[in-house]
Amino acid sequence: MALKKVSNKQVEADWGNYIKNFISSGGAALNETTAEKKKRIQRLEKDFEAWKMYYFPKYCTAPAADFHKRASRRVLNNPEWYECRVWSRELAKDVVCMIETLYQALTGIKKCIILISNSNDNANDLLKPYKLNLERNARIINDYGKQESVGDWKDGNFTTTKGVAFYGFGAGQSPRGKRKEEVRPDKVIISDIDTDENARNPDLIKERWKWFESAVFGTRSVSKDTQYIWLNNLIAKDCCMARAMKMADKVDMINLEDKNGNSSWPEKNKQHHIERIKSKISTAAYQAEYMNNPLSEGDVFKEMTWGRVPPLNRFKFLIAYGDPAPSNSKNGKGSYKSVFLIGCYDSRYYVVTGFLDHETNATYVDWYYSLRDYVGEKTQVYNYIENNTLQDPFYEQVFIPLFSEASKTKGFIGIVPDDRKKPDKFSRIEGNLEPLNRMGKLILNEKEKENKHMQRLEEQFKMLNAKMKFPADGADCIEGGVWIAREKLTALQNDSYSVGSRRSNNKRY
Repeated sequence: MALKKVSNKQVEADWGNYIKNFISSGGAALNETTAEKKKRIQRLEKDFEAWKMYYFPKYCTAPAADFHKRASRRVLNNPEWYECRVWSRELAKDVVCMIETLYQALTGIKKCIILISNSNDNANDLLKPYKLNLERNARIINDYGKQESVGDWKDGNFTTTKGVAFYGFGAGQSPRGKRKEEVRPDKVIISDIDTDENARNPDLIKERWKWFESAVFGTRSVSKDTQYIWLNNLIAKDCCMARAMKMADKVDMINLEDKNGNSSWPEKNKQHHIERIKSKISTAAYQAEYMNNPLSEGDVFKEMTWGRVPPLNRFKFLIAYGDPAPSNSKNGKGSYKSVFLIGCYDSRYYVVTGFLDHETNATYVDWYYSLRDYVGEKTQVYNYIENNTLQDPFYEQVFIPLFSEASKTKGFIGIVPDDRKKPDKFSRIEGNLEPLNRMGKLILNEKEKENKHMQRLEEQFKMLNAKMKFPADGADCIEGGVWIAREKLTALQNDSYSVGSRRSNNKRY
């Protein structure tokens, strides 16, 4: 009887199912023969993701993301390496690094490992899971033998029975000359070296970086492959992580949300959980802790002025200026739609009220009607909508029909497209609005201070910087409205000049 030929793909599938089922059972493989055990270990060691799932099922509660897998391949394929993992909170940067490092230790790739943090206590705390897994993980003990060595097994400083040493150091402590017998450090992990307090002290950052470059980096052997793995989110523009990023072979920056506003690890971090976090902390805190975007409030607009708006009937006219942002979603992603009511009185520009949010196109159209009702018959309102070259088809195909439909029940609103060819966004906002704000001539309506849309507008002004790493749609909308208002006022003033005979000049020179 001929044996059925089994394909390599089928073998891989069977192996994967075996590992998956065995992991779920939670126990060590105690009934294997020596040959079966050796073969299984070899198979696992050739597939790090399977190895990780087998030996650390309690940590692997969600499937690994692609960025986890890519990071592990880089570390395991490059024994001489310098990498900055600028991963947000809740992306398992310490756990993934720990499992990679234990793989390297148990398979003999690395022999002397140093873990550094902002303090010695924190470094020791970060090393505890390494030590506990080596002494208590039944699967590791079953496959790699007892790891706990007698007399050399304490927190922050321990050596396995195979001679692999682990040391913890706090910032400023010197690992100079640290070695295990003839082996100098061949892997250095720097985790959470930056703190909020330290990041506010440029002298301390400078001192700490000098210590790392001399005392820490120099502890390696010149002739042996050594890895430096930085684990930290970017909490300040100048910090140790920011400086390390300039030196690294690889900078791997992963935010809690990707560029489209989606969870970068959706198998673990659900979008509604992310939205909950965003709703409970300031934008600056969220951007620094979860988006690797440390924002300094007041880079351009130090402070916004809130003040009393004159009665609306004193304004010659008001401008309702809107930016439609080509999306039709209220899920908190993409650009912000905005419409604000702006007027000029006595050389001051007032932001009377408005809207700034992620919303549907239909709601955006409704905002214009809300501003119309807000003003009533007090003065004339001119309605404008941004219509640059990128938005033109969007405006023609989407908003003209929407306004037309709304007019059937709510009345006609005349909308004028603003097709001004605009310069760079940051330059426009800074050049046209910062001087007005600095002189107290750009005023937000104090009666609208509890309006979430106006609060969001103030926030966007304060977060504005040249790199434009934070949305500025509201500030951009105000610039458009102020520019239109200024142009109309200039036109009115020119039209008011009387034309008459010019008096002759009898002086002679």
